[in-house]
Amino acid sequence: MNYENVENKIMKIGISSRIVSAPNYDEKRDAISHEWPKLLEKLGLIPIIIPNVLENVKEFVENAQIDGLILSGGDNIGEFIQRDNTEKNLLEFGIKKEIPIIGVCRGMQIINNYFGGTEIKNNNNDHVNKSHFIKIKQNEFVSLLNKTETKVNSFHNNIITKEHIGNGLQIVALDKNDETIEAFSHSKFPIIGVMWHPEREQNEDNLKIIKTFFENKKFWSN
Repeated sequence: MNYENVENKIMKIGISSRIVSAPNYDEKRDAISHEWPKLLEKLGLIPIIIPNVLENVKEFVENAQIDGLILSGGDNIGEFIQRDNTEKNLLEFGIKKEIPIIGVCRGMQIINNYFGGTEIKNNNNDHVNKSHFIKIKQNEFVSLLNKTETKVNSFHNNIITKEHIGNGLQIVALDKNDETIEAFSHSKFPIIGVMWHPEREQNEDNLKIIKTFFENKKFWSN
């Protein structure tokens, strides 16, 4: 896929969905936070919601002419095998087609697992519904945000440590208190992961990260 003139087109961003039970109905449904479409619309990007039960999700995103992918949060890995398989296939497709991918919270953990890393359960509630500061370690992100630390929200109880990061992934940001990994990027592919939820706090930093990553090829090219 040619991204040289990506600034001249409206990009279509595929978003993975979580699986939820429907009250009063004996069925499962795919769902996505209303905040994601709002955020992408604000950035001039078109959201495409990706179902979890397609026989060929790669064909779906190919036909939809997806320009970027978001692996969203919610659910634990292993809780719904359909979602796990869907996001694994999305990663494979994105890597093959060089489509930029952002993993958010669970999505970051899926990426880490895909490249051989693991997440561990935190032994306290320091990351559950508590905002905290992170230290930005990667120069590209320091330049983008014009700062070396920032405050982010936090809604996770699984953490990734330096010892459990996947192959080819490099640290972008660390929690200022416990040094767990809050963001990473891949050294070869256009992939980043963040443990916070940018859709729940649509501030200048989060909007800038998402827009720049999807629209500026030079930002993630090595």
